Amino acid sequence: MNFPQRLQQSAVGLLHSITGGGGGRASSQGLPVNLGEYGLGSRANGRPASLQSVDQTLVWVVVALLLWGMVMVYSASIAMPDNPRFSRYSHTHFLTRHVISMGVGCIMALLVFQVRMETWEKVARPLFVFSLILLALVLIPFIGKGVNGARRWISFGVMNFQPSELAKLATIIYAADYMVRKMDVKEKFFKAVLPMGAAVGLAGVFLLAEPDMGAFMVIATIAMGILFLGGVNARMFFLILGILVLAFVIMIAESPWRRERIFAYLDPFSAQHALGKGYQLTHSLIAIGRGEIWGVGLGGSVEKLHWLPEAHTDFLLAVIGEEFGLVGVTLVIGLFLWLSRRIMVIGRQAIALEKVFSGLVAQGVGIWIGFQAFINIGVNLGALPTKGLTLPLMSYGGSAIMMNLIAIAIVLRIDAENKQMMRGGRA
Repeated sequence: MNFPQRLQQSAVGLLHSITGGGGGRASSQGLPVNLGEYGLGSRANGRPASLQSVDQTLVWVVVALLLWGMVMVYSASIAMPDNPRFSRYSHTHFLTRHVISMGVGCIMALLVFQVRMETWEKVARPLFVFSLILLALVLIPFIGKGVNGARRWISFGVMNFQPSELAKLATIIYAADYMVRKMDVKEKFFKAVLPMGAAVGLAGVFLLAEPDMGAFMVIATIAMGILFLGGVNARMFFLILGILVLAFVIMIAESPWRRERIFAYLDPFSAQHALGKGYQLTHSLIAIGRGEIWGVGLGGSVEKLHWLPEAHTDFLLAVIGEEFGLVGVTLVIGLFLWLSRRIMVIGRQAIALEKVFSGLVAQGVGIWIGFQAFINIGVNLGALPTKGLTLPLMSYGGSAIMMNLIAIAIVLRIDAENKQMMRGGRA
């Protein structure tokens, strides 16, 4: 079919939706949407769309972030075996493990892409309960593995799995399913908001016991975002936001080491903090400052040579800033902005097609990736207090990479089902 024919078909379909064909009405779940924005007039003569017709640009942006992250993980970790602590590792140790995680993640993503969204809706509650069980198991000494004072991993021999990464995805799916089930009572606090708040609060108890306040912040933001997008009353939303902010303030105020981290963030170069809680931030800022506009060149970072801790994980962006300069940092920010926006648009398309669960899941993934990238970038640039969150799709971390790829696969599945419905087939 050539372009004029497709354009004519789209115009006819759009006219049909406007004149009462059903496309322009509000969704049955009570979410009014404007269907014309998404070109839903392209419904064809009942032909089902191929599930391979996904957003190619989104796929290539994800691939670009993965490959760039792989190169930077190698660059940031290549000198680590020179440290006596890592002397038994080869110079390609972290690169090899990262590539294996990417490979396993891609295979899992291909498998997840085959799963219909109806299936995810059915398993939403069991999946969330399973993630809570794993969060509880990680706290048991002979099951959970501790690193640097935090117990966040379960060892499976060949790899360590971080249950908090699964909990992020499980929260998205559970919250989306929850809002669909509670759509009729979404204006009532005790029936719509309180149960969801209790579920997230229980996950928060386990996460803060690890401790992993960063993951709890991400999960709480995901849940709040889905509640808001699902149509919860604005006054209730701001009430939840106020309660959440108050809870975080109390947690910081009652924790001496968290308070010290905040004070170090406010003045990292002071004699009191430069060699203590402000050490990572100061060297991150030094690295980004050395990069200036164009950077010192790939592999030329000095800060990764045992000055900047966790350069291949939480502070990968600092190495990018040193080696690629302001141009590299700006490109990373631009890619994440585009990726988050595109995922949100796919979610809006699904809601326009009256697939509210799918739409909220996609938007939840957009919130997850966008918010976590925002926190990581802000920490590296000194705009936010230091927090242990990786840069999605780029930083070293097997569990994070795998769950990020699975989440992207779910979004691509939603996009494929959207296109299939827009062409007249069944999702």
